Amino acid sequence: MHAKLPFLTFAASAFVSCCIAQVNFSTINFAGNFAKGSGVLESLRPASNPAFDFSPSDVFHVRNGPGQYHTGDLTFRYRRVGGSSWSEADTAALRLNVTSVVAGGLLTTGLNQAISGLPPTLKVSRSWSKKYGDLTLSFTIQNIGTDGIELGSLGIPIEFNNIFTGRTAVETTAKCVLVDPYIGLDAGYVQVTRLTGTGPDLVITPLNGDSKLEAWRFLSEPEDVPLGYEAQTYEGNYAWQIYSKAYAEHEWNQTEPWNAPTSKVLEAGEYMTVGLRFSVAKSTQRIEEAVSKAGLPVAVGIPGYVLPQDLTGKLFINTTENITGVAVEPKGALSLTNHGRQQSSWYMFDIQASQYAFGRAKVDVTYSDNRTQAIHYWIAHSSKAAISELGSFLTHEQWYTNTSDPFGRAPSVITYDRDTNDYVLQDNRTWIAGLSDEGGAGSFLAAGMKQAFSANAEEVAKLEAMVHEVVWGRLQISSGNETYAVRKSLFYYQPELVPGYEYDPYFNWTSVPGETWSKEAAYLIDRTYDYVHVSALYWGLYRAGRTHPGLLTQQSPDWYLLQAYHTVMFAYSNSSNGTPVTDYANVGLMGETVWGDLLADLKAENYSSEASAMEAVMRSRQAGWALQPDPYGSEMAWDSTGEEGVYYWSQYFNDNSTAQKTVDAIRGYMPTVPHWGWNGNARRYWDFLYAGSVQLARIERQIHHYGSGLNSLPLMSNYRASSDPGTIEAIYDLRVGYGGNQGPLSNIDAGGFGSMAFHSYPDTMHWDAYSGDYGPNFLGHVLGAATYLVEHPIFGWLSFGGNVQESQHDTLITVEPKDTLRQRLFVAPVSLYVTIDSGMISSFTYNDTSREVRVNVLGDENSVEGYNRGHQQIVMKWEQTAQQALKKMELGTTGMKERLDGYLVEVPRQGPAVVGFTACV
Repeated sequence: MHAKLPFLTFAASAFVSCCIAQVNFSTINFAGNFAKGSGVLESLRPASNPAFDFSPSDVFHVRNGPGQYHTGDLTFRYRRVGGSSWSEADTAALRLNVTSVVAGGLLTTGLNQAISGLPPTLKVSRSWSKKYGDLTLSFTIQNIGTDGIELGSLGIPIEFNNIFTGRTAVETTAKCVLVDPYIGLDAGYVQVTRLTGTGPDLVITPLNGDSKLEAWRFLSEPEDVPLGYEAQTYEGNYAWQIYSKAYAEHEWNQTEPWNAPTSKVLEAGEYMTVGLRFSVAKSTQRIEEAVSKAGLPVAVGIPGYVLPQDLTGKLFINTTENITGVAVEPKGALSLTNHGRQQSSWYMFDIQASQYAFGRAKVDVTYSDNRTQAIHYWIAHSSKAAISELGSFLTHEQWYTNTSDPFGRAPSVITYDRDTNDYVLQDNRTWIAGLSDEGGAGSFLAAGMKQAFSANAEEVAKLEAMVHEVVWGRLQISSGNETYAVRKSLFYYQPELVPGYEYDPYFNWTSVPGETWSKEAAYLIDRTYDYVHVSALYWGLYRAGRTHPGLLTQQSPDWYLLQAYHTVMFAYSNSSNGTPVTDYANVGLMGETVWGDLLADLKAENYSSEASAMEAVMRSRQAGWALQPDPYGSEMAWDSTGEEGVYYWSQYFNDNSTAQKTVDAIRGYMPTVPHWGWNGNARRYWDFLYAGSVQLARIERQIHHYGSGLNSLPLMSNYRASSDPGTIEAIYDLRVGYGGNQGPLSNIDAGGFGSMAFHSYPDTMHWDAYSGDYGPNFLGHVLGAATYLVEHPIFGWLSFGGNVQESQHDTLITVEPKDTLRQRLFVAPVSLYVTIDSGMISSFTYNDTSREVRVNVLGDENSVEGYNRGHQQIVMKWEQTAQQALKKMELGTTGMKERLDGYLVEVPRQGPAVVGFTACV
């Protein structure tokens, strides 16, 4: 609120001493305490689990100095109306003690004494209060001068326990949280989720109509502190920015912000109050329920907020207010059709991207109470076009052919710099230029996975050349006791070994200990992660050759299949002295879900002994995970990559307990909010250091780094296994998972370049220039790409990945897949999962009365030029993924031959072939 009133004062007799003692408080939903001296929040414990603390109270004593932010601090910039320069006010800058009034266990505090240099014409106070059992935080700013004061920024720091430093993995999971924003203006909120993924969680919402979430600003703090601020074990803290104009004029003046920057003028004698409300959500699945209960409109986008141009999305908004306007930026980028209220409080819109639009778009929804909600979209090319453009870019612009390269990297798909539109041939992080590690292998990994599902003859030929001229015999050892070993890098820094080669003096080649490798260090074979990338390249070529006979020219499909197998098995072998040849072999590895496909293909191709040996290795790893309380270790102290592999093999070996614990963990760091950048975005913030552009190699919250694509796989698999996939709780996993699976489409620019991740800091706000480790993200995308048909209990028939048409005369639902591959479908009411190994599913129907499913299959005549135009043989597999499906299904089409653990679909030249499934009587 803002109005004119007399100068805010406190009765002197009511003041507690200047250095107040720690003050305990309680509400219906919380208990906690405010810190001695400053009165900021030191502890906030949910009443439903008082042993857990959202705040880092156990380390508060070591981060309570000048410049260290807590919930309860305030930052703002101001100037006299008509002035040009901004002044800074910050209650944490000096960390001075303040005086407070204690009433009902809560505090009201005058903050002027905490802000050095604040003019006497501005008065600032803070109040902690209760509201319906919740905790609230408010600040009142009053202008008692004669001139108007413009507030150019107003930020409320938010600090909760995302500090992993000095904690074991088990302690981190038990004690820590992650903080994620929905930068949605008046409907914006922040969720604070436990790493266990099981709740209770915390929801932070605007206290009033003046407290919108306009921007999300990272807070700089002193770096020379024991906890290592802005480090891999401590990402750092952010501020809820109500106004951001002063930053947009200066630090952020080269970027396009998420929302239009604003400011507020306080006229003489005027005051305003802003603040936040803290509420409890029982679980991650019920965060939106808590947001709605706090009085905010809630938006749900289907299938999410990355919208391909050929897919019609749905947008549902839950509000008791009337919608009075909808505006789109850029104008015309999106078109919305309002279908009005579908059920009591839910509005429904169809939303379609313009064929001429690409990139960021925003929908601003205004309500009858004058609030505005911002919903953020990314418009992508149609997914089929995007994958084609990516494949072309990888094998043309990123195709390196200089065979005089002293490091033997040609011909190859190599790391690329979009800023210079050139290869990355040097970097003091040697692996980036050395075709290994995620940062160097990412591009050829993406190219190989693209061929596995959408083969192109020219691209396949280039990858075969890369395998036989660079991978086999250079990157991978091809003879001797270490045959099948994978080196950590082909590029290295050792000038005496490459006479005449000029290392770029831009790089400080001696300043990065352990990263700028000599040849000996680069040629080590001990990094297990590197074996996934090479084996996936082999498997991709095997699958392309198997599904398109005659496509491969240098080796048979089986040769590539066995190369993949031997690469995996070498990673799990022992040296002559009995020690493992690789490190981290027994942690989850990013992208190893592809090994599940490799194992299935070994079985289908009757390589029984190989399959048994590989299965035994995976069983041993999973048995170890089953005994660990937190089995998600990696090279990092905490990571979001190990979960994918742990989930896959735990599910494979029927360890439901470990699999479910893993899904819970993913829910803890992978949110769903109405923003393309955060929706389905697994928590990652350190890999710009290891795979990103040298210009921006820093700790920073990453948008759609590879955690998105990889962690989508367990969530979507868990959804398919649900015994009741039509519930809101089950569909939550699909929403988050599908958001993560669509995330990697946003990384592909209009020309086909795939960036490793988006820089979220408001002074940057663009895609990283390096291709880096985009490959694992794309791997997750293509392994999970599918179209889902779901009957939502509120919204009715929905498709994630397809366009739905309901018949007006019967209960027949028709779906036209628009996902990247169009080779997988899931019909949720009968838990039917159907996959084909090539071609495409042009449409499928589901009869809600008879439970019959009919699938129309076409050949992929447009995918591989010169191959298989006309009659095709496609292998189809199907299963019912839930143990207690609504109806047991059977293959209704008779006479189909069994092949490769599936059924042969004969697709005629004119197509389609129709395959039916019927419910058992």
